[in-house]
Amino acid sequence: SNQKPGWLLKKTPYSLLFLPPDLQTKVFIFPASSNTAAVVLNASFQDPLTSVTVCLRSYTLLNRAYGLFSYATQKSDNELLIFKVKPNQYNFYVGGSSVTFSVPERMTSGPQWEHICMSWESATGLVEFWLDGQPLPRMGMKKGYSIGTGGSLLLAQDQDSVGGGFDINQSFLGELTGVYMWDRVLTPDEVRLVRNGGTLSNYILNWRSLSYQIKGYVVVKPPLMPIY
Repeated sequence: SNQKPGWLLKKTPYSLLFLPPDLQTKVFIFPASSNTAAVVLNASFQDPLTSVTVCLRSYTLLNRAYGLFSYATQKSDNELLIFKVKPNQYNFYVGGSSVTFSVPERMTSGPQWEHICMSWESATGLVEFWLDGQPLPRMGMKKGYSIGTGGSLLLAQDQDSVGGGFDINQSFLGELTGVYMWDRVLTPDEVRLVRNGGTLSNYILNWRSLSYQIKGYVVVKPPLMPIY
């Protein structure tokens, strides 16, 4: 059997570091709307970010607004935020400013996993939004800005203060998987690779070795249907 042990314990001089199990075959399920359920992600970057890409997959029937990915600092509760306003409208925030991507209503036969990647670079201010492997026309904001360090990063809520201020009417209800973050803008080939389950390097957040804490009612299970 090639199964890895669930938890590996590494002794470091400073603390005990737990390496969580590979989440490759798992999803986070948010089974109920709430102002408490969230997954707090332990990610640290030493220097302010002048480029960033976030990718994730979501599966939901919600028609109302919800937060997917929220990074809040003392300076800005929307330092980095992916917020879905309605089924065909996404808002992406950097440093409290936002751009809105309105996509054509999807012609689908039923609910399905949705894969998104959003990136921003300070040098040009350009924002890229990829939906299921298709890029939308680029938009721009916050040219010259840097995303600050030392904030609180979490999934499935919109923070109105660092680590809190959740609104039940903006909570995510559904399933999330494949959460990744890099301190650079991915190339189109890299976005497609990630969408197809491939791996890259130099992650800030890596779904395959994610350090996280669950708050409230969140369940970790295998998906009910193939994700790729």
